[in-house]
Amino acid sequence: MSKAALDVLTVKLAADLRRRGVLVDAVCPGWVATDMGGAGGRPVAEGAASVLFAVDVPDDGPSGGFFRDGRPVPW
Repeated sequence: MSKAALDVLTVKLAADLRRRGVLVDAVCPGWVATDMGGAGGRPVAEGAASVLFAVDVPDDGPSGGFFRDGRPVPW
């Protein structure tokens, strides 16, 4: 899937599901030092924390955005 398609899907799902109380955001963990990512990436805990931000968003939190490390990233 292209990034553009992911962007559109995120925004569309966020608009459709917000009425049901479901928040939808795209999250980037960054380049993480894993077997697949290689040793040059950042620690796994930092990448995981970036993703956990989206899991812990309050009910009135953002929806339809793209985030890394809890901060919005421009589309």
